[in-house]
Amino acid sequence: MSTEGRLKGKVALVTGGGSGIGLETSRLFAAEGAHVAIVDVDAGAAQAAQAQIADSGGQSVSIVADVSRDADCARMVSDTEEHFGALHVMFNNAGISHIDDGDAESTEEAIWDLTMQVNLKGVFLGCKYGIPALRRAGGGSIINTASFVALLGAATPQLAYTASKGGVLAMTRELAVIHAREEIRINALCPGPLRTELLMKYLDTEPKRQRRLVHIPMGRFGEATEIARAALYLASDESSFVTGTSFTVDGGITAAYVTPED
Repeated sequence: MSTEGRLKGKVALVTGGGSGIGLETSRLFAAEGAHVAIVDVDAGAAQAAQAQIADSGGQSVSIVADVSRDADCARMVSDTEEHFGALHVMFNNAGISHIDDGDAESTEEAIWDLTMQVNLKGVFLGCKYGIPALRRAGGGSIINTASFVALLGAATPQLAYTASKGGVLAMTRELAVIHAREEIRINALCPGPLRTELLMKYLDTEPKRQRRLVHIPMGRFGEATEIARAALYLASDESSFVTGTSFTVDGGITAAYVTPED
């Protein structure tokens, strides 16, 4: 692995870094020269990701943390700074989509609360502790994983997930405005439906999958590697004038269904 790259000299923290988008992003960031803190609630997944990066000649550390817990989020940031000396890129990516998440009538309060704790509070806590770290480093990039469902309703009901991602998008916009003059850029990455284990478990029947596919102009699910490449752009200095955006990577789904405001 070359020491040159689009993230050479940068330190990146990726939550949910042991699988899906987080794993692919951790590997890509390391390949592009970053030192990567791989954060996951699953110790084995985080360690496996670290081993993959090491096998390719990259630099990383695995950290076990539950992003819904304040103390864990404070520790994952401080451990990253202690290990690598700084933090320049914060990818608040960890999230869940519960199989029992449905419409307002069928979704239990416990499912709603769990989804909000991880998907929305987890991003808030990542920003709470990530922003001061980026400030200490002289600036940087925060990427918050939202979703295309933050922009339009999902064909298959998943109310708690959709609401949590809408909150991530709104929070990202406000934080971007607050910190724009501190050289801290904050953007929301909005993936479309992806062929990941998380979504395929939720869309557990062929009819459910076809209900999603029929709405995607490109006619296929996206790949985690495609989202990782978008995250790389937002993490790198190539996006130096980009902040407060909903960076949509969705195979054209929102272009087909979102009506421009008058």
